[in-house]
Amino acid sequence: MQRRSFIKLSFAASASLALPTLSSASSVDYSQVTFDKSTYEDNDAQVIMVYLYGGASQLAGNLTNLDEIEEKSQSSYESYFRGITKTANNFWQEAGGTYMEDMVADGDMTVFRTCFSQVRENHNNKSHGSCTNQNQKGSFDESRAGIVTNMTKILSDAAVIDENSVMPFVTMEGDSNFYAPGSTTVPSYLKAVGLNENLDNPYKRYVRYWYEYTSEERQIDGYNDNNSSGFDPAFNTAMNKMAQTKNRNKKIHDAFAKREPLSNFIKSISNAQTPDLGDDAYPTRSTFAKRMEASIKVLANNPDTKVLTMNTGGLGGWDDHNDAREYVTRSENLFKTLKSAMAHLKALKKDNNIAIMVFAEFGRNVNLNSALGWDHGNLQNFYVLGGKKYFTHRGVVGETVLDATGSVNRLYMKPKEGSEEYEHLSIAATFYKVFGITNPGVLTGGYGAVNL
Repeated sequence: MQRRSFIKLSFAASASLALPTLSSASSVDYSQVTFDKSTYEDNDAQVIMVYLYGGASQLAGNLTNLDEIEEKSQSSYESYFRGITKTANNFWQEAGGTYMEDMVADGDMTVFRTCFSQVRENHNNKSHGSCTNQNQKGSFDESRAGIVTNMTKILSDAAVIDENSVMPFVTMEGDSNFYAPGSTTVPSYLKAVGLNENLDNPYKRYVRYWYEYTSEERQIDGYNDNNSSGFDPAFNTAMNKMAQTKNRNKKIHDAFAKREPLSNFIKSISNAQTPDLGDDAYPTRSTFAKRMEASIKVLANNPDTKVLTMNTGGLGGWDDHNDAREYVTRSENLFKTLKSAMAHLKALKKDNNIAIMVFAEFGRNVNLNSALGWDHGNLQNFYVLGGKKYFTHRGVVGETVLDATGSVNRLYMKPKEGSEEYEHLSIAATFYKVFGITNPGVLTGGYGAVNL
């Protein structure tokens, strides 16, 4: 990411996060939230949130009902897909199922197959915008703050993060509803920092591009990333002098003073080497894999970073209404990357405190329609990886049945009666719980965390 692009992104994100709250927005009574500092410290949690924008089909992680689906579907799965093989746990082998089996067997992952919203079912709500809004805010009240904004408020009020915390919240997807302000005000210095998969340094100062320097100038300390600060020396001196003489606000002075150490800090993370992961090496030529690798570098080398959010850019979107065949390759690359991420965390001995949560706005129905795709559904899988200090992984949780009532396009999977079932907002409750909030239902309208 070029500096100009980063600045545009940062200003756009900051502007949207700082917009005046609409009068209709309801506020959260944070005084009712119970925060357990000892749990927060013991867990030492850091979380990567991976959001599958578009509503990923649950079938990669659940082919349990495939035989009945194939019988009743408008189009044939066997005829259309290049391969549709069930693994031991009914994962879709060709869509990443082998990697899922490995992670379940190693105790690295739990798959919740019955994340289902009865509230949405009652209101026939399967729209992208509304469901994403609700999931990323952890509330059916879509005027509320995002879940990361809530965490920022709670942790800053508890004085466990403050203006000295370095990049406590990081986004690799730009702005999103995870950071929506609602009626909540958090300190500006705790706003999310935007990074990309290249970990391009947003704190560097240049006045010329590299090709504008002479060969002699390129040998001068201060020219480029090979120097200690990454600043153009003359420009750096001039800016610091101006800050000293023109700005009387102490925080502005402090910001200029912090710029160089922050630049060096980002550079040190960027230069961190990924261990040799052998057969679990990250997929090559994959932007998403590169983004995941960079995300783990950030968290592993900076304990101050508590939450990092990202999408699956580079794999493609998940709104597979038609031509769903590419879903298989996309899903295989997703779970291959997640297996690489777990190998990376283990090599760094960080799989105990760093967790990865993967989810979407909803799943899909399971009728393979005339356009050879799936329309919006309700039930989705929630994948939880790592975080072994505070999670006891359970493998596969929840059983499903096929609902084949009505027209062929109303071919849905739903939780089996008596099976362990969770509302989508339980994902937010789980997120809150690992950071020491003992009553997350206060923030989610009564929905509790999944059982881990």
